[in-house]
This record gives sequence, structure tokens and C-alpha cells, in this order.
Amino acid sequence: MNIADPLLVETVERLLASVSTFDEVELAESAGWSATIWDAIAEAGFAWVGIDESRGGSGGTLTDLAAILRAVGRFAAPVPVAETAMVGGWLLAEAAMAIPGGPISVIDQPGELRNGRLHVDGIGAWARNADRIVVVAGSSVCSLRPEQIDLIPGANLAGEARDRVIVDLPMDEVDHAAVESVDLWPQVLRRGGLSRVVMAAGALEAMAQLTVDYTNERRQFGKPVATFQAVQHHLVTAAQSAVRAQMAADIAVRAVEQGAGDFEIAAARVVVDDAITVGTRAAHQAHGAMGVTREYALHQLTRRLWAWRQEWGTTKQWRRQLGHAAAATGPDRLYSLVTG
Repeated sequence: MNIADPLLVETVERLLASVSTFDEVELAESAGWSATIWDAIAEAGFAWVGIDESRGGSGGTLTDLAAILRAVGRFAAPVPVAETAMVGGWLLAEAAMAIPGGPISVIDQPGELRNGRLHVDGIGAWARNADRIVVVAGSSVCSLRPEQIDLIPGANLAGEARDRVIVDLPMDEVDHAAVESVDLWPQVLRRGGLSRVVMAAGALEAMAQLTVDYTNERRQFGKPVATFQAVQHHLVTAAQSAVRAQMAADIAVRAVEQGAGDFEIAAARVVVDDAITVGTRAAHQAHGAMGVTREYALHQLTRRLWAWRQEWGTTKQWRRQLGHAAAATGPDRLYSLVTG
């Protein structure tokens, strides 16, 4: 099993701990993102990890990138690292197109080519802040400049920019290149889905630790509430949810690095969806009223978790995909499918 570069992990966590503070994340909500956090990450080259240096990236493996995205989730950093490296940068690299030195947004719907024109109407995460907006249309990767799109600002439950992007342009005005793949959009959907799995694993880990810290500091009847059996049950549930999510993320990342991952990503999305449901409920039960106050950090994690589970495919869609894969395998090979 591949292991992320320990120095990279230590560096990105130290960096995010210093810039992705509670106050900075709160301030970023009105703008939809944090330029302060993005500038720090971009300057260190973390936004292009996992993309080969010969293609304009920072080098490193998918496992290294997953470690960065896990830290992004853990610190609730409102920046488009997943869109820039995991999806958009990867697409541009696959098409041998120029990778910008700034943020990338990727539209969550495939574009259509009709009568020599590119049409798309979808949501672009961080589109208002992007240097380039990437659209997949058939086997073509299209790279659009901000002035080429119509944008309607929006946000997800956590206040992160999720903008509606409408495009209707002649293809001869669009930077584009074909990729020799008949399966391009499903690959994009899987990588987007994987990015949310990894970030959610980081956020669940942070949420579980925050809950442990709070219940050990909060005292009632002269002792920490963490010593009460009912609260201990919530702590165990939150910790179990975080571990389940991390295991699912690790298995999915490893499968993709080995050239597969269809089944593992779908399974990870299902596992993480359940972990979010159970884990956030336990964390809020343990926190009580404090967990829903604006001044306390728990909401920065739980609102992101609730939002991310609906991005790059809904829970229902991923469950259906998992069921189709199991049914297509047949009863004689089901065990080997599940165990890998």
C-alpha cells in the first residue's frame, strides 16, 4: 500500500493549521472562498500535487494528493484544491493542455456539442474565483476563460462558492483538445466523487477529535461529561465513523492508483455517506446546544459534510451504481468483488 510523503503531510498540516483558522473560515463564507488560504497553498505548490511535473504539475502521487485533501477537509479550508488538482488539473494534463497557475473549476455536468457549438448548464465549484473553467464534452476537454461564461453566483450549505455556469459558444472560440477515451465523463465523476470521500474522511476525523476535546473540558456534576456512559457511546460512534471513512478512502485511492477503482469509489461513497449521517448525529448529541452555535467550530465541519455528500453524484446515484455492479458480477463472483 502506498504511503504519502511524511514530510509533505507534516508541512501541509502545519500550513493549514496556521492559515485555515476558525476566524478565517468564518470570514471566507461571505466571499465563498478564502484567498488567504489559497495563496498559501498555491505558493507551496500543493494545489498541483498528483500532476506530473512534465505536464505543469508539482509531481507526487495520488496518495500524496489524497493526504492534502484530507487535511483540507480536516481544517475546513474553503479552497478549490480538489477541483484544481484531482479533477481539473488532471483533465488538462490528460489532454496535454496548459495548466493555469491559479484555481480551476470543473462543471458538474457534461457539455454537449451541437451544430459546432458547446452548450453546458451546470454547477462549477469556485467558478467565480477560477482562472479556468473546465468542461468535458464527449471526448473533448474544453478550457474556458472567465469572460467566456455566464455565471450566476451560488453557494452550498457551508457557504462555499457553487456557481451556476451557462455556456453557449462556437467551438472555434474554445480552447479544447480530444482525449483518446470513450469513458471520459465517468472518469471525471469518479475522481470528483473520490475527492469528496477523502475530504469527508478528514472532516470526520476533526469532528471526532473536537467532540472528544469538548466533552473532556465540559464539566457537569463536578466531573467531565465524557465520563458519562451515554456520552461515551456518542464518542465511540463518532470515532468509529471517522475510522470507517478513512479506511474507505484509503482503499479507494489505492484501487485508483492500481488502475481500477470503479467499485471501490462507489462503495466508499456509500460507506462515507452512512458515516456522515451517524457521525454528525453523535457529535451534535455529545455537544448539545453548544454544537449549533455560530461561535463554535463544529458547524464548519458538519455543514461541509452535509454539503459534500450531495456533490459529484448523490447518495442515491452511488448506491444504485454499487447495486448494478454487484448484480452484474453475479452470485458466483460476488465474494471476490467485495473482498477485492
